Amino acid sequence: MHASHTLNPLETFSHMTVAELMAPKRKTPPETNTARPSRSGNPFKDRLGLGAYLEDPASYPSSRVIYHNEDFVAINDRYPKATIHTLLLPRSSKYNLLHPFDALDDPEVLAKVKTETQRLKALVAKELQRRLGTHSESDAHRQAVLDGDAEPDQGGELPEGRDWAAEVKAGVHAVPSMRHLHVHVFSRDMFSEALRHRKHYNSFNTPFLVDLDDLPLAADDPRRNTKDEAYLRWDMKCWRCGLNFGNQFQKLKRHLEEEYETWKKL
Repeated sequence: MHASHTLNPLETFSHMTVAELMAPKRKTPPETNTARPSRSGNPFKDRLGLGAYLEDPASYPSSRVIYHNEDFVAINDRYPKATIHTLLLPRSSKYNLLHPFDALDDPEVLAKVKTETQRLKALVAKELQRRLGTHSESDAHRQAVLDGDAEPDQGGELPEGRDWAAEVKAGVHAVPSMRHLHVHVFSRDMFSEALRHRKHYNSFNTPFLVDLDDLPLAADDPRRNTKDEAYLRWDMKCWRCGLNFGNQFQKLKRHLEEEYETWKKL
């Protein structure tokens, strides 16, 4: 089921659960191509692949397109690097093929993207809570109320529980792998089978990922000179405890699984 062309993503909670918005649908046939042809007959391929979602988001299953409106399309990343990894794609052709630093130098564009990113972050946080809340000590009272084993707070309110929004990051890559402007909105755990090498990890855990709140960057910000800084070749350090794994990716992967098991129980 797809959101309508003008649907506000936060309003969908009154009609659909977060699970319905983000969880894969079993009956959906598998996608055979990363990109689909445009109306002009030119295929979206390689680094232009995200353009297919912008042109006809309604043609994709809800396992791929989370929601879309006149200005944005939100999708689940095809190769997620964390428990939840989504992309926010601005639709305006005026700036969606610009480098993110250039596009988001415009105060009006940046404000619009930040507002929509907050909406997507709220969805991601809710989905994290749905998937992991039963494991979280901070959510124990809330879960007990939901299960009927405890009473609500004064006033009959459901306890808020864990601040899952604090576990969600949003930013752009200094050197994007895809041409169309996109914001990564993802859970910070880095626990995923699709996380396969050092470049994957460092692209989300070094200054190569520029937090949306840090934009616009100053003209002399070193993150504008990513090639000089070689962030992707930095030693890999655990996002949670800071332990340095150098270039030993498999050791890091095993450690990330241990950290994930601890993190989800907080």
